[in-house]
Amino acid sequence: MPARAPFEVRTGAPSAHGPFATAHRGHVERHRENTIAAVCAAVEASADFVEIDVRVTRDGHVVLLHDATLERLWDDPRHIADIGWAEAAGLGDGDCRIPLLADALDAVAGTPAVLVIDMDEPRPAEASAAVVRAHSEAAARAGREAARVAWCGNLEAMTVIRDLDADACVWLPWNRRDLPPAELLERLRPAAVNSDYAVLSPELVDAAHAAGALMTCWTVDSADGMRWALALGADAITTNRLSLLHRVIAEAPETWAAAQPPRHLAGDELLAAAAVAHELAQWAIDHTRAAALGTVRTKANAADHVTDVDLAVERHVREVISARLPGHLVVGEEFGGAPEPGVPCWYVDPVDGTANLANGMPWTAFSLALAIDREPLVAVVADVWRGHLYSAVAGYGAEADGTRLHLASGQEQAPIEHDGDAAAQASTLAGTVVATELLGHEPWPGFDGFLAALSARFSTLRVMGSGTLTLAGVAVGRGAGSVIARFSPIDHLAAALLVREAGGTLLDEQGRETAWPESGGIMAARPDQAAELHAVWSAALRAGRERARTVAMQAPHVG
Repeated sequence: MPARAPFEVRTGAPSAHGPFATAHRGHVERHRENTIAAVCAAVEASADFVEIDVRVTRDGHVVLLHDATLERLWDDPRHIADIGWAEAAGLGDGDCRIPLLADALDAVAGTPAVLVIDMDEPRPAEASAAVVRAHSEAAARAGREAARVAWCGNLEAMTVIRDLDADACVWLPWNRRDLPPAELLERLRPAAVNSDYAVLSPELVDAAHAAGALMTCWTVDSADGMRWALALGADAITTNRLSLLHRVIAEAPETWAAAQPPRHLAGDELLAAAAVAHELAQWAIDHTRAAALGTVRTKANAADHVTDVDLAVERHVREVISARLPGHLVVGEEFGGAPEPGVPCWYVDPVDGTANLANGMPWTAFSLALAIDREPLVAVVADVWRGHLYSAVAGYGAEADGTRLHLASGQEQAPIEHDGDAAAQASTLAGTVVATELLGHEPWPGFDGFLAALSARFSTLRVMGSGTLTLAGVAVGRGAGSVIARFSPIDHLAAALLVREAGGTLLDEQGRETAWPESGGIMAARPDQAAELHAVWSAALRAGRERARTVAMQAPHVG
């Protein structure tokens, strides 16, 4: 649905009609959030808006940073407000540095994109407005185009911005199901009403349009959620999955209209679900380590094991979810089940790596994920024999034993020098470890070519025997990436959500970003190594499948 009116930014230059794509904290599929590399990548990927977050250092510099502290990204518990700019600028290297707001303005200036400056408190408002004003004045003196800017976030901060600049492009923050009062609309004169997409309604969209504003929403990362919001009349969507949003926007509007309304969990219900999942994961660690294996049986073949531990853990999960979260479904490795449209459903693998468990090898996991339809919401993975518990909630990040995970944090790989070896220097995978798993007990088609291609790039392949830990390992900094030949939500959905929330890249065989492939396998990788690893995987798959077809055609015909 096109926007009701052209969107005027503070320079007065109108943009084209929507729908518009807003890159959340830059192009985070490719680069670390709130970096100049992420901002530039979003502009290059044709984002209409590039949303960034701002904070103020102790000495008054406005920087790009979402959290108030440095803990999640830098493993440093200090508040950004307690350190000076010189120290903040020294953190990290290369593309992974904290930039100034002025740098982001320079990156966007002269491009079609609008920089959306977000803040969750009023403190940065005045200082940020001064930086934008200085940038505009410098651009005017130099005879060049200034960056186009919009403002969003804290309501008090938006009031400050409006008082400082009568022409500012303000997005009214409205995360409520009722309608913005007329006096607030008159006070802020918003160019957009910006809401969590969970509160979208036809009435809210109509109210925004009646006020001459766009309806923008955040943060939507599923294709169905995007379609639903667009069908409802949203003019712009903020997402972590910019490439997916572009594909959805390019679809025919009748495709949007067919999308079903997303079934959202209320805040308290989501918190309760996350708490239950955490308790179950801790219980699974304790039980698996202490319980006797009992009788070890096989299922599909002699390499497909099941133990009394598998059965007991899944029974316990089902009992607790039934009692604590009535109405939720469970689909499990041992006792089956089926999801239903719009109903919260848990996918559980009580022991991922049962062959390891049955053979005395301490490398198994407990995996539990909550999803509605195909959208993962909550995940826990227990690394049983090391006693680690990894958890994630969609949109809220991932943790390892209570410490925030981010692939560009202190768990980042150390730089590797290759002593002039041209072949190694040409590969982002040189010197790294990549993990995969067998397809059951057999190599997957293309496995040998995958191994050979990695070897040629001086990358070492690992097969450890737990698809959950292989995929989740990327989120906690183990190696460059991992490949799973056949995705199963029971085994892999929890790990995939961990990777997504930790800032990793998830791709299906066709290179589409997804935490739940429609078919085939899934790849998880660090953003800077994802492109090369996917190219290696894709080539190996094609060669392996072609070889399998050739062998099948050459086999003697019987009958």
